[in-house]
Amino acid sequence: MNSLRFMLRTIRGLMARPGPALSLLYLTVVVLAAALAEVLPIDPFSQDFVMMLEGPSAAHWFGADELGRDILARVIYGARTSLVTAAGAVAIAGAIGIPMGLVAGFFGGWRDAVLMRIVDVMMALPAILFAMALIAVFGRSQGAALLAVGLTGVPGFARIVRAQVLTLRRRDFVVAVEAFGGTSGYNMFRTILPNSWSQILVQVVVLSSVAILLEAALAFLGVGVPPPTPSWGEMLRTGKSYLYEAPYYAVLPGIALTLTILSFDTIGRGLARILENPRDVAAAGGPT
Repeated sequence: MNSLRFMLRTIRGLMARPGPALSLLYLTVVVLAAALAEVLPIDPFSQDFVMMLEGPSAAHWFGADELGRDILARVIYGARTSLVTAAGAVAIAGAIGIPMGLVAGFFGGWRDAVLMRIVDVMMALPAILFAMALIAVFGRSQGAALLAVGLTGVPGFARIVRAQVLTLRRRDFVVAVEAFGGTSGYNMFRTILPNSWSQILVQVVVLSSVAILLEAALAFLGVGVPPPTPSWGEMLRTGKSYLYEAPYYAVLPGIALTLTILSFDTIGRGLARILENPRDVAAAGGPT
């Protein structure tokens, strides 16, 4: 089964389950809205002081904030901030964690000991405190927040890939490649890694939800993406000051954040179940 066919059958397997199917639909809408935000007739920065803290209306479907800015527009642009952070965090964590796990599991010995101790130290620190420390060093910016969130995801990738390497290291097909003169690099990246993508894919989905939540938490604490860049966490932080007079200000971004994290989590659980039972994927894809 080639990778494209496997991916299509995995998607069909997810679509056959109500929870993951609804989650995929919701995330598709969020991604499209974030990607097409600039062509939509909305402006997250335009201020209308006459409409300050006005409730939902035909002009402002989600209402207006304390500066008269359209909350719906800021929620949509905030989705872009969250998704970019998630994608960047996954890229950074994977680029560092996957090679670490490959080297540690494949070579073992002192390399494994050193790399896993680094991972243990990173895991011993609470993710939010580690991210805040990095932002304190690099300064408050979207790039710093993305880097901080990405580095907190390195241990997860490293440990999962290492476990996969230890499982596959002595399998017959890996030993056969070595017997025919395959180098260590070829064996790691061309033989073992392609057979580990299923677990890595689950980790990608899981880390995406964690990254969105961590970015929102940093913004809520006032150390995330600096304003006026829209951020769900920043909207929650500001909106909590107006809970009595404008509850929609914090509630609506909070609902968007919760549904997004819940959708990623539901898809991750669905992927894990499907990959644990490959016959579900084959059944979803029909006869081969």
